[in-house]
Amino acid sequence: ELYDEAARVIREYGEEYWIVGVAVCTIWETAWALRGLSRMLMDLVENPGLAERILDIPYNYHMVTATRLASMGVDMIWLGDDMGEQNRMMISPRLWRKYFKPRMAELIRRIKEANPEIKVAYHSDGNIEPIIPELIDIGLDVLNPVQPGSMDPARLKRLYGDRLCFWGSIDEQYTLPFGTPEEVRAEVKERIRTLGKGGGLIIGPTHHVQLDTPMENFWAMIRAIKGEI
Repeated sequence: ELYDEAARVIREYGEEYWIVGVAVCTIWETAWALRGLSRMLMDLVENPGLAERILDIPYNYHMVTATRLASMGVDMIWLGDDMGEQNRMMISPRLWRKYFKPRMAELIRRIKEANPEIKVAYHSDGNIEPIIPELIDIGLDVLNPVQPGSMDPARLKRLYGDRLCFWGSIDEQYTLPFGTPEEVRAEVKERIRTLGKGGGLIIGPTHHVQLDTPMENFWAMIRAIKGEI
């Protein structure tokens, strides 16, 4: 049974730990992996009918898996697609509204219908600030990873901190791999001071800790987080 392991984890660890059901690469990343990135980008403009059919393949799959996990009692569903580049979105907000917003809105609605207590997180690397208000409007609770080289964490907190929890924010592009332990500790303290003010911060790196990250920087981050919290 596909969901037996999920049921075991919820049963054995659900009282002590926050259980997250993962449904990342929810629509866009799986679609372009099937079609090829360049071709899929062109399809959004030149062949919308085909684009819709391809997007519906991962959308329909994750509708089933995410709502099933929600109904089983996970605490959060983690959705996401990398919609951002370093300084801008990969596709225009207009195309996002046409293809992705309606699907994400219905998916989040169905997840919360299956489990009214659940929280929904969304992952996208890069700059997706133009669509953050609309993600909140369709029910997003947690934004990951808050990439500081792309979006200003303090600005995001000021604009959206009363409606959104932030997850991540410790820079995996520059500070962790190339900074000093002192710079890592300073960044942790700054994020807690800004993003963590009043709550609403799940602090951590903005991606998997990369292999070239010095161990002293990794431990500086962990100890600073524990010391501050």
